[in-house]
Amino acid sequence: MKHAKCLFAAMMALGALAAGAGGQTLSPEVKAKVEARAKQLQALGSNPKVVEAVKAYNTSPSVEAKAMTNEKWKGLTVLDPYVRSFSKSPLGEYLKAQKDETIAECFVSGADGGKVAFLSKTTSWSHKGKDKHSVPMTGKVYFGPVEVDESTGVQLVQVGLPVVESGKPIGSIVVGLAAAKLK
Repeated sequence: MKHAKCLFAAMMALGALAAGAGGQTLSPEVKAKVEARAKQLQALGSNPKVVEAVKAYNTSPSVEAKAMTNEKWKGLTVLDPYVRSFSKSPLGEYLKAQKDETIAECFVSGADGGKVAFLSKTTSWSHKGKDKHSVPMTGKVYFGPVEVDESTGVQLVQVGLPVVESGKPIGSIVVGLAAAKLK
């Protein structure tokens, strides 16, 4: 009986890993909806409020930002004053004003992948080295697979957009689009 329970637990864990490993590829219908919504959102990347906040972060990140790691970030709660400062900042408030039913998450990162602002606490402090940040840093748009997001629990597609100043990427914006809400 013990072996059966262990085998069942191992099979469940393997299934969860396999399901979460790559996400689902976008169907042509969902892909068209995501691309259309991404085109609408691209203007955020050149919005003066976004550009100025990213420039300020890139020029002079706070002492806390310089010392932050993904491990330290995971240990902070959503009620931590430092965490709350990202959603309560002028850019965080601006992002909230842009949110609609299709946007499950949104965060802005500086050139180093560290956070500048967000709607709610992200799973990771830095997304440096991840396609959602590195692709926009080349000036291109990133489209992720459909997957259940760890920080929101919603099935979504992440779209990474470049934050651009004078035609040059200086940061990224990642918008998690709720797959079920895309029209």
